[in-house]
Amino acid sequence: MSGPEPNTQVLMELKALRDRVPQLIGTLVASTDGLLIAHDLPAHIEPSGMAALTAAQLSLSHRLAATANGGGFHEVVVHGEGGDVVIYAVGWTASLTVLAGPGTNIGRVHLESRPAARTIAEQLTTVAGDPNQTSDPK
Repeated sequence: MSGPEPNTQVLMELKALRDRVPQLIGTLVASTDGLLIAHDLPAHIEPSGMAALTAAQLSLSHRLAATANGGGFHEVVVHGEGGDVVIYAVGWTASLTVLAGPGTNIGRVHLESRPAARTIAEQLTTVAGDPNQTSDPK
């Protein structure tokens, strides 16, 4: 395999996202079962614990979306006193969590984070070898 390691590619995408939206406090990518893939979090947030919390919220959000309207889940926004937490589905196997400071424009967060989630999904799919992929990888 040539090029950077998959987690390095994901970490580069996380850092680029924070560069594009300076009001972000941190970012994290975790598997749906709560395993940490990559993070760009401040020191006071424990990455593995945040990955587990993200997986729990992701599971609840998937279930809520399916129960309420029979559709798939894309993202959830949690507005808090000290800022916002936005969790995006990254394909079927992971999530992107974005921590935004108070007063951050959530529209801007979505504008930058949605494409980042798609890019990360592509990076993770390429590494895992998507079983739904129809083209010959030669």
